[in-house]
Amino acid sequence: QQAESIRAVVGNATAGADAALIDALPKLEIVSSFSVGLDKVDLTKCKEKGVRVTNTPDVLTDDVADLAIGLILAVLRRICECDKYVRRGAWKLGDFKLTTKFSGKRIGIIGLGRIGLAVAQRAEAFDCPISYHSRSKKANTNYTYYNSVVELASNSDILVIACALTPETTHIVNREVLDALGPKGVLINIGRGPHVDEAELVSALVEGRLGGAGLDVFEKEPEVPEQLF
Repeated sequence: QQAESIRAVVGNATAGADAALIDALPKLEIVSSFSVGLDKVDLTKCKEKGVRVTNTPDVLTDDVADLAIGLILAVLRRICECDKYVRRGAWKLGDFKLTTKFSGKRIGIIGLGRIGLAVAQRAEAFDCPISYHSRSKKANTNYTYYNSVVELASNSDILVIACALTPETTHIVNREVLDALGPKGVLINIGRGPHVDEAELVSALVEGRLGGAGLDVFEKEPEVPEQLF
């Protein structure tokens, strides 16, 4: 009923403006998202209608990069498992398997934008060699560039997803990539859930074809596959 008077839409990572909504608001002038990603906004329709689009690309860069390092440490040192092990009184059994260190691990980053670069800078403090894949090679870095995600995964111990979600990057991590990462490899997703073919991820973890995963996002939030627990 208020469509004729609405001039702005404010969204976030879960709510934006699709083509139907934009068409239904004839006086819409701006779509503003207080998240970094714009995958919930139909950018093509906004351009067609002359609607401005804004987001907050720098607000969470440090927070997300910090979380990526936290997830890496949690997976490699099995921190969550250790906590459960001690809480259930199993420490006296002494049968907890040894964990592995972070220092020196080969880090592969999908998407070397603000967040990807911040992750790389933090990982360098752990003496980790850095490589990456993006739409094009970056001129301002000496990190190793790989033209394909499969090639990047094959040369990484830890693969970090830090790219924007687009039709091209949906399921950018599929079975082929997971198999290239291998049974000792670790996947870290701080991007968006649909970046990963979740069914293939679950299968790889259950079958032991992937060493571990640290996930901040899931494909069909708020649903989380039971097999991951």
